[in-house]
Amino acid sequence: MGRRLPHSYYQSEDVLLLAKDLLGKYLMSNISGQITGGRIVETEAYRAPDDRACHAYRNLRTSRTEVMFTKGGVAYIYLCYGIHHLMNVVTGPKDTAHAVLIRALEPTDGLDVMAKRRNLSLSDIKLTKGPGALSKALGLKKAFSGTSLVAQDTMIWIEDRNTSFHPDAICTSRRIGIDGSGEAAAYPWRFFVRDSPYISGHKTCL
Repeated sequence: MGRRLPHSYYQSEDVLLLAKDLLGKYLMSNISGQITGGRIVETEAYRAPDDRACHAYRNLRTSRTEVMFTKGGVAYIYLCYGIHHLMNVVTGPKDTAHAVLIRALEPTDGLDVMAKRRNLSLSDIKLTKGPGALSKALGLKKAFSGTSLVAQDTMIWIEDRNTSFHPDAICTSRRIGIDGSGEAAAYPWRFFVRDSPYISGHKTCL
C-alpha cells in the first residue's frame, strides 16, 4: 500500500500538469470489501470553459456536469454510449470544472476479482486496457460519481507508491474520440507511457 494523495494535490489549476503527474500513481477501489487497482499509464485532460471536448464547455452546468464544479478531489464517472462507465478525477478549486480521464491501468491489485468482473483470464492484456475496461474491472459505476477520493472511508482513491516514469518514457498526443470538438480535437492533452502494453489507443507521440 502507498500514500493516498492528499486533498491539496487535486487543487492545482493546471489540469495538464496533473494529467501527466498521475502517470505512475495507483487508482484503487474497495467495493464490497474487494480491493482492486492498478498503476495509471494513460490519461487525458479536460478543461472548462474553453475546451469544446469538455462536458462543461462554456461552464455548462447540468445534472451530469455539476460534480465537475465541486472542489477537486472527487470522482466524475459517467456513462458513455449507454455502455461504458468512464472514471475521471475532478481537479482544481471549486467552480473550475477541470477533470482528468483515466484511460488505462497496469493491473496490480486484486487481479482475480478484476478478471471475474471482466470475464477474462488473469493474464489477458485487455483486463484494464481502456477507460471502460478499467472501470468495469475496478467495479466503478455512474452511481459512484461524486465520491470523495480523499475521505478516510472512501471506496475510490489514488495512491503514490513512489514509482515514476523517466520523462523520455512519457508521450503526448491528441485525445481520442473527440473529432467533433473543433480546434479542441487537436489539443495535445493525452499523456501515456510509451512502452506500456495496456495503452488503449495509438502510440504516436507528438
